[in-house]
Amino acid sequence: MNAEPVRLTSLAHGGGCGCKLDPAILRSLLARQPASGAFDRLLVGNETADDAAVWALDDGTCLIATTDFFTPMVDDPYDFGRIAATNAISDVYAMGGRPLLALAILGVPVGKLPPEIVARILDGGASLCAEAGIPIAGGHSIDTPEPIYGLAVIGTCRREQVRRNSDARAGDRLILTKPVGVGVYSAAIKRSGLGEDGYAEFVATTTLLNRVGADLAADADIHAMTDVTGFGIIGHGLELARGAGLRVVIEAGVVPLLTQAETLARDGFVTGASHRNWSAFGGDVSLPEGFPDWRRHLLTDPQTSGGLLIACAERSAAAIRDRIRTVGYPAAAIVGRVEAGPAGLRVEAPTDRAPSATA
Repeated sequence: MNAEPVRLTSLAHGGGCGCKLDPAILRSLLARQPASGAFDRLLVGNETADDAAVWALDDGTCLIATTDFFTPMVDDPYDFGRIAATNAISDVYAMGGRPLLALAILGVPVGKLPPEIVARILDGGASLCAEAGIPIAGGHSIDTPEPIYGLAVIGTCRREQVRRNSDARAGDRLILTKPVGVGVYSAAIKRSGLGEDGYAEFVATTTLLNRVGADLAADADIHAMTDVTGFGIIGHGLELARGAGLRVVIEAGVVPLLTQAETLARDGFVTGASHRNWSAFGGDVSLPEGFPDWRRHLLTDPQTSGGLLIACAERSAAAIRDRIRTVGYPAAAIVGRVEAGPAGLRVEAPTDRAPSATA
């Protein structure tokens, strides 16, 4: 009799970017770390919640360095490898750069995972890196209680094209390039509550490279970028607000959602990370009266390999959104704005009015 196939998700307590540390704990840990400002060439370090470090070279080129890894959110090892690789490379795109090479990070519960499954994880990561046009040039592996996979990624950009998450300006509009709902889909996968169509949609969005970020960085009307991952659109929007010392407004009714996200959220497919995110960020977030829990859960939903959140000049917002849609991100939408005021985030309730020309 053949043994039952190993379910990767059964070996992990959480999955994808939902297994990030509680954001409140992370902030307290980072606050204890020494400031990195003593290095003149370090343009982006740990002083803000940016997606990657940036180091200036002699010729106006900058080196971008990042690392990202997590436990499985799907049972297919090849898909797990592809999703983890896409997510790690995204940090380079979010800074306005192009990736050059990657190093693999692998943790395997020895004795629980057959070698052929581990090989499929690595194959998935390699295939996605090939799609991004970069090699996996090495890596490191250890014996761990849970499966872990990800990448350290090196990229480059011109100094004038570095895009931080802290440079938004009052009056900017906010564009999100991918739909929200990856976390609730992941919760449904773990409880066998997502059908084939939903799974295909889940894999398609989490393996869509955010390569548009490298092209957008050449546009002077793009002021700030970040990718929306484990802290949800509220958490990463709040990081953008804190970095700029401004108020971010999210228009809940126009945030793009995966097709089954509302139904799943209403049915209780919510991750523990969504609750942790709200506990950590809710004190700095203003919600409209009577705002339903399912909508709040989607705004704090942890996104694994989510889209880019872009702050851009209002005059160019509609054209930039249309350009993003044209190059392969059909769900891209203008989801909010940046206002003068104390750093924080306000959510606007959906209305019945027709969307504006820039929505």
